[in-house]
Amino acid sequence: MCQWGMRQTAELENQMTSVERVIEYAEQPSEPATETEPKYRPPVDWPHSGGLTFTNFTLRYAPDGKDVLKDINITIKPREKIGIVGRTGAGKSSIIQALFRLAFNDGIIEIDGINTETLGLHDLRSKISIIPQDPILFTGTLRHNLDPFEEKTDDDIWSALAQVELKEPVSHLPRGLDSKMSDGGSNFSMGQRQLVCLARAILRNNRILVLDEATANVDPETDRLIQTTIRNKFAQCTVLTIAHRLHTVMDSGRVLVVDAGRVVEFGHPYDLIQKSQGGFFRALVDETGPITSVQLIELAKRNFDRANQATS
Repeated sequence: MCQWGMRQTAELENQMTSVERVIEYAEQPSEPATETEPKYRPPVDWPHSGGLTFTNFTLRYAPDGKDVLKDINITIKPREKIGIVGRTGAGKSSIIQALFRLAFNDGIIEIDGINTETLGLHDLRSKISIIPQDPILFTGTLRHNLDPFEEKTDDDIWSALAQVELKEPVSHLPRGLDSKMSDGGSNFSMGQRQLVCLARAILRNNRILVLDEATANVDPETDRLIQTTIRNKFAQCTVLTIAHRLHTVMDSGRVLVVDAGRVVEFGHPYDLIQKSQGGFFRALVDETGPITSVQLIELAKRNFDRANQATS
């Protein structure tokens, strides 16, 4: 009886953990409204160009917590390709949290002149595409993962799959677009899961695309395919790329260097590399080693020369 009682007590303790979690989530404050009054809703074609402006912007993760991003003042032009770099904990991913309003924002973020704080969360988040480092897929059909709101035709979906070279593998599945996806997409390889996320972004056709090192966990061939598709399909979009590897951002139009939650440098990668004394970006390049740093500098210079030729 003593052993049985001890066993039942331990099992009860373990199972009550689930109850504690449910209660904790139930007591969390709600997010802002997903919809706003019709007079505050943005135009149907918003954002039409994809320009971004941060004005005196600060972010924190708790109402009484410390500031994670501090006094951000930057302007990103429409269709500009921006790389975001910095050391671990510098605040790179917090910029993405700010765009999607996943934390407590102070200051102003404007997209095409509209303050995002005045928008409903659905209106805001549905207009920004993101391809995360770890692909997010849902249990259900492949069609539901690609077009969760059922807004696209089968031809549109097959076209997007063809652009990421998934049309043939999917056509060989027993039920095609209606094939089931296991939890987290475990019946697809890591590269295929990332390509599904890329196809989803193509279908959304938003003017702003966020990449959180989307190619970090895939093989070199898939990496090249993703990078080529992004350059071709999102040429008219504003693209923000959070980089954990500097190679990813050397062909960006400008690089945003973040340190301790503040913007310390913002400019073309080749211009930033020229700062031999006290340059944050130059220090990051030098830390990759003598061979890699030379490759990065050459890559930045080629991109700089190509950009100058295009504008001249």
